[in-house]
Amino acid sequence: MVSVIVLTKNEENDILRCLNSVLWSDDVHVLDSGSMDRTIELAQKFGAKISFNTFTSFGQQRNFALDNLEIKHNWVLFLDADEVATANFREAILSAIDKADDQVAGFYCCWKMMYEGKWLKHCDTFPKWQFRLMRVGMARFKDVGHGQKEDKVEGRIEYIKVPYLHYSMSKGWSEWYDRHNRYSTLEAKVRLHKPPFKIIFAGHGSVRNPALKAWLSRIPGWPVLRFCHAYFYNFGFLEGVPGLIYCINIAIVEFMTQVKMREIRKSMYEEEPSLNIERWKQGRHCDDKLLGVYKKCE
Repeated sequence: MVSVIVLTKNEENDILRCLNSVLWSDDVHVLDSGSMDRTIELAQKFGAKISFNTFTSFGQQRNFALDNLEIKHNWVLFLDADEVATANFREAILSAIDKADDQVAGFYCCWKMMYEGKWLKHCDTFPKWQFRLMRVGMARFKDVGHGQKEDKVEGRIEYIKVPYLHYSMSKGWSEWYDRHNRYSTLEAKVRLHKPPFKIIFAGHGSVRNPALKAWLSRIPGWPVLRFCHAYFYNFGFLEGVPGLIYCINIAIVEFMTQVKMREIRKSMYEEEPSLNIERWKQGRHCDDKLLGVYKKCE
């Protein structure tokens, strides 16, 4: 069987839908980071095991869960409260685990972005892969931008191609904007570290996509191009008004990220112009400087 870990903070609108989708697991954990609504009350009524840890980042929170929760099974599925494990997804992961040999550390999973009852397949560039199902003790997580990716993997990672559901806009656009305002700050810090150009041709998306974002964010008018890519090139217009709304908003987030990158560059130049001009000329700026820590650039 599979243990399930759900990360929460003020998720009363979504938590029961998520937990009801994992009734097939006999080991469901809710790791909360300070909910002020009915999240814990609802999770307790469901019968989930409740734990608490202050949220620092997604990677840190998942590693805390691996290190501190009493996980019953050898396999762990990580979900967020606005995600749903469908019956087909459940069957796919159980089948994958059953067939996995000892060298399989885990599986990349993909989601269907849902908005107003519609799957935004084209707008959200399906499939997007995240490391969500893992064998305990064979991998860790590290932070990348506002999210996380796999780290210290002891074995290989395979793919589960049956998607779960993601209701990212379930709390409304005001909450979505608040959340992505924070995310864009983190993304700006990461994208300022320009990776070698050749990395954008890497075979794996978890390596290629962050590098691609860092380079594309330097293009004037990139937010407009991002909208055109999602709405026209990827046929997002086929998804009607929900698709249009989503494409406009992801372009806005890209604009926010670009503006914050500009602000950070400007503030760094004003603080230490001679050092920073030389670093930028060499393309060797480290995002560690953004945290006030100097380290030698790789």
